Amino acid sequence: MLLDNLVNVYIDLDIMDASIVDLRYKTKEILAALERRETVSVLYRGKLKGTIEPAGSTESVSKVRDHEMFGCSKAQNEGVDEIMESLRGGRV
Repeated sequence: MLLDNLVNVYIDLDIMDASIVDLRYKTKEILAALERRETVSVLYRGKLKGTIEPAGSTESVSKVRDHEMFGCSKAQNEGVDEIMESLRGGRV
């Protein structure tokens, strides 16, 4: 029967799969996918090892001004070692 020969294919236009070999030999296609704002999944021996996101697509990047150490100046009484110790906390 014809239905027995059908293979389920899942195509997601926003994700491209690339093997380690593809990173070397198909760099142009991978860069083109990133230009199209696609995420590239990197596979090694068929297992997902990581993803490459298009530049500017991550919103989790924080600004320098939001960091706790931004704005430290000579006017503070604490030295850098004391500030870093308070940020790190004691060892358990």
